[in-house]
Amino acid sequence: SQSTDVPTGQGFANSFKMDCTTADASPAAGDYNTLAQIFEGQNLQYLKKGTSDAESLTLSFWVYATKTGTNICELYDVDNTRQISQAYTISSSNTWEKKTLTFAGDTTGAFGNDNGASLQLNFWLAAGSDRSSGTLSTTWTSVTNANRAVGQVNHADSTSNEFYLTGVQLEAGQTSSDFEFLPV
Repeated sequence: SQSTDVPTGQGFANSFKMDCTTADASPAAGDYNTLAQIFEGQNLQYLKKGTSDAESLTLSFWVYATKTGTNICELYDVDNTRQISQAYTISSSNTWEKKTLTFAGDTTGAFGNDNGASLQLNFWLAAGSDRSSGTLSTTWTSVTNANRAVGQVNHADSTSNEFYLTGVQLEAGQTSSDFEFLPV
């Protein structure tokens, strides 16, 4: 749902809220839960993916959760079935924390220059063993499901769990800038 709980003094009016209403403390091997944003290839050509000049991407966001521990963000290249994951830690329960992750540019496989889904940003919230039993892929690689969300805590293991997200910004380069507020 949408919430008005936001980090103080940052200019945000709303956040995304995941409120666990049915607990799943032991997800089946194939179970998973993600929050995803999909980008069209025609809007990503400036990244020069698939060339020796491929741009890095930096993701910044604010997160607040009941559950602390390791969480995974993933970039999934839909066009070329490739992915890269980065871990971040929620250090304090029920506290807004700003996170910044940088993903290397990918010199393999260009995005299609069309309005089809080319890149998917995944915030993992829970992952069964099919997607968490390998070694986390922290460099661009062909997709191996077991390596996509290794170490992810289970935000769905208790009905008292909540997960909030706001101020998500994905930009080219290796540093994050202040959040760019744009009119809708």
